[in-house]
Amino acid sequence: MRFNLSLTSVLQPNLKFNPGFQIAWTVLRVVAGVVMIHNGMDKLADIESFSRAYVEVIGLPFPIVFSYVAAFTELIGAPLVAVGLLTRPAALGLLATMAVALYHHILVAGFNLPYLELSALYAACFLFFTLNGAGSFSIDAWLARRLHVYQVSRQVKQRLTLEKTFQTDATSDDIPDPDISTGVS
Repeated sequence: MRFNLSLTSVLQPNLKFNPGFQIAWTVLRVVAGVVMIHNGMDKLADIESFSRAYVEVIGLPFPIVFSYVAAFTELIGAPLVAVGLLTRPAALGLLATMAVALYHHILVAGFNLPYLELSALYAACFLFFTLNGAGSFSIDAWLARRLHVYQVSRQVKQRLTLEKTFQTDATSDDIPDPDISTGVS
């Protein structure tokens, strides 16, 4: 039950339903996810080059390994964000890759806006989804509703079972014990 509560809190969007806002939220999620996919594909197309140009420059150990981690985070996380499935964890992974990209750009070019803007926009989008979830028009929201219904039905069943047990116990307590009422032992 605790797992369902945790999973529900990860999947459930934060805001009340507002159709216009939810549509905009969905459009932002889909666009951010879809346009991020090519970044992972570009990394995989020439992993050694990406590793030398980006990962080695910032001094991370095992640059090839971290290059693959970044590429697969983008290739797996971006579609998950786009469809709204496990959005918070996927967006957190993508936010981490964008934080590393921002660090790389600052290290190489300083606070030069043209180098930072795309990574900063991606980071802001993925921060939004990490904190707020996928929105109402998502697989996460559908799953959260299903889990909530399941949990409520379990709680109702437990309550009915407890009430039935209590009623049975109360009924059996009303019947006097013949040894006590007659005083015979």
